[in-house]
Amino acid sequence: MSGILYIRGDATVPSVKGVKLIAHVCNDIGGWGKGFVLAISRRWPEPEKAYRAWHRARASNDFGLGAVQFVQVEPYVWVANMVGQRGIRTGSRGVPVRYEAIDTALGGLAEKAVELDASVHLPRIGCGLAGGKWSRVEPLIIERLAKQGIAVTVYDHGEARS
Repeated sequence: MSGILYIRGDATVPSVKGVKLIAHVCNDIGGWGKGFVLAISRRWPEPEKAYRAWHRARASNDFGLGAVQFVQVEPYVWVANMVGQRGIRTGSRGVPVRYEAIDTALGGLAEKAVELDASVHLPRIGCGLAGGKWSRVEPLIIERLAKQGIAVTVYDHGEARS
């Protein structure tokens, strides 16, 4: 048992009671416009606005790989913008995903989840446009969140995959 609940559905509409943290991975160059962020932006404008402002002011804040920004979008719903990919293209250094950065960001996510007594809801972070492998990301989520007693739900759009 991984401690993660896998369901088919949309991670932007978690159907559980209590405070919910919707987490996803962003890049470190300020780009927002493909993948799961589009679903977020369709529901709430605030996470994209906050992410772009955070990136613009990066010389004077913590923006960078491993950082996480929390944006409250409803009374019981927060979005966690986690910087876990270097750029947006696969190149000589491989795919954009940075597992160490995702691990660090998940640590910050865990702290916030405990503080808010929140459940965590996410797609298979780092495994879409970032090019990561779920076999590398899932153990990070188990270690940082599930083993700390935080309820985690992973959403697969359409057919469930493993």
